[in-house]
Amino acid sequence: MPERRRIRSLPDSLPDSLRALRTPADPAFWRSPVRGARFTAVLGVILLVGLTLLFVTGLLSYAAYNPDLNRVNDKTPGKGWLGFYLFSWPTGPHWLYRLTQGLHVTVGIVLVPVLLAKLWSVVPRLFALPPARSAGHALERISLLLLVGGALFQFVTGLLNIQLDYLFPGSFYTLHFYGAWVFLAGFITHTALKLPQAVRVLRNGIPRGEPDTLAAPDPLPATLSRRGALALVGAGSLLLLVTSAGRSFDGPLRRIALLTPRGGTDPGPGPNAFQINKTAAAVRITPADTGERWRLTVRGPAGEFRFSRAELLAMEQHSAALPIACVEGWSTSDQRWRGVRLSDLAALAGYPHRPPGVFVDSLQRSGSFRKAALRDNQVRDGRSLLALEVNGAPLSPDHGYPARIIVPAAPGVLNTKWVETLTFGEL
Repeated sequence: MPERRRIRSLPDSLPDSLRALRTPADPAFWRSPVRGARFTAVLGVILLVGLTLLFVTGLLSYAAYNPDLNRVNDKTPGKGWLGFYLFSWPTGPHWLYRLTQGLHVTVGIVLVPVLLAKLWSVVPRLFALPPARSAGHALERISLLLLVGGALFQFVTGLLNIQLDYLFPGSFYTLHFYGAWVFLAGFITHTALKLPQAVRVLRNGIPRGEPDTLAAPDPLPATLSRRGALALVGAGSLLLLVTSAGRSFDGPLRRIALLTPRGGTDPGPGPNAFQINKTAAAVRITPADTGERWRLTVRGPAGEFRFSRAELLAMEQHSAALPIACVEGWSTSDQRWRGVRLSDLAALAGYPHRPPGVFVDSLQRSGSFRKAALRDNQVRDGRSLLALEVNGAPLSPDHGYPARIIVPAAPGVLNTKWVETLTFGEL
């Protein structure tokens, strides 16, 4: 308490010229009346729930790629024990990845104002001297460094990926994966150290006689209450929700999703008028590649077979209503696909009873996921198709003509377009 009184009296005893020389390490440098333990605690609890949801859905997204199935699916081959959570991704419900990745990206966007407000509320503590007063305080500062650095890194790389701005060095998948574990280390440690204090402040307030170490010792006159500041943060999050969440829906909601590349108007009329990731032109797929000379190669124990599109259309055709859902968070509603079941093609390749996984090659010659592996449970699902048509019309070139993969609950990049070869067998 005596130290706090000295800090309060200091601004009145110094001339204005010396007051301007204060550094961020001086508590009296920070004068906003909004900062305080309760304000920070409210933001902290919101982030605790939101960041936990982000981490869980992020793990689910990574597992959906089945990275332990084949190296072409695995963008972090050196993950070691960090891949302990991986499991065989299911095919049902068919909207599973649409839900988990839509939540991951939407919650991440909505939390941006909350994260910035939380960092602003505690920024004086980042400059506090001495850096470590005890072993416990040193642990707290290290966890804070990991938490702040990891959170900023994850949010920045995630937002850049959503906006298709690949400004970071290296693969987004690798950077985001390892960044998540660095963030988690700080998150768990900081939560263990600070959650009891935050709950106590929210329940009982600051105990009488104890200083509010986050409050300014010499605050300026208030122009906004703490409740008003929380309302402002909430309004910012709501605005981001309204202008981004619609990228996962068709119709009016997509048209107001102005802050994401897959928002705005739908891509024209017709059966193929739904969102895409890569166009045929962007990956240099030409009409000559997909014309009359195109053949699908199917390999397995029974040998190697080649089918024209007409021969595939002559086989038994099946339909499935499935969405396309991308790691960037956008998705389509269910589209009506029609084609040959992967399990029927596996039977032709020599697996009539219990089809194994399949390795898929695309006509695409460069770029990520031009090759992909699908698990046996994905091949066996009756809704998994080599699709030839969508919504009653032939696939457009941008949607994968002459044939593409469509699998329930799989990330969009595993629904390979412009398929050239299917190799059934052990992966």
